[in-house]
Amino acid sequence: MITNQQKTKILQVINVFETGSKDGKYDTLVIYADGKNGSRQITYGRSQTTEQGNLKALIQMYITRNGIFATQLKVFVNKIGQESLVDNTAFKNLLRRSAREDIIMRTCQDDFFDILYYKPAFQFFQSNRFTTALSLLVIYDSFIHSGGIPSFLRERFAEKIPVNGGDEKKWITQYVNTRHLWLANHSRKILQKTIYRTECFKNQIANNNWDLSKEIIANGIKIS
Repeated sequence: MITNQQKTKILQVINVFETGSKDGKYDTLVIYADGKNGSRQITYGRSQTTEQGNLKALIQMYITRNGIFATQLKVFVNKIGQESLVDNTAFKNLLRRSAREDIIMRTCQDDFFDILYYKPAFQFFQSNRFTTALSLLVIYDSFIHSGGIPSFLRERFAEKIPVNGGDEKKWITQYVNTRHLWLANHSRKILQKTIYRTECFKNQIANNNWDLSKEIIANGIKIS
């Protein structure tokens, strides 16, 4: 059973990783050269969704809910993912303003990240018989950062997943260590810089903080 307090802490850690704030910065908008073939793309929102990923789905949700800037964003929605909008100042300003000025966008982001990332992560957690809050944090972070639990990483360590008779804490420890080495040695420098995520998890494992009851330092920010 994951308590509401534990879920809140999990979300806060991910928010820090993504935006530098435990409450999340809904208007965060950055441009990274991490798209297809190294192309530049918009990364936006509390837990960061991308122009070439699920940004269109978020904007469609906002339009469906009749947000303040829905009419203006309708002009762009079918262009998202079809053509680059990284240099479109009007579009980027609408994204920032909708998050700053309209609670509907902030609510959409909360629901969006819950539906597209947290719930699938929790399904993986539950169906594979994980039980600890730290395990869910590690799994959810992998869904946010890597789109899931990559099979090629799972093949690099020996411990079985709990549903297949493995030890949960050993599996999580080996997965974190494997993912850390993969990120640290990745060919893309931008991913090498994200090892603060796995370093945080390694610290929680060393501190035996499996229920997340202890203070967490996430990328330099304290979460109690």
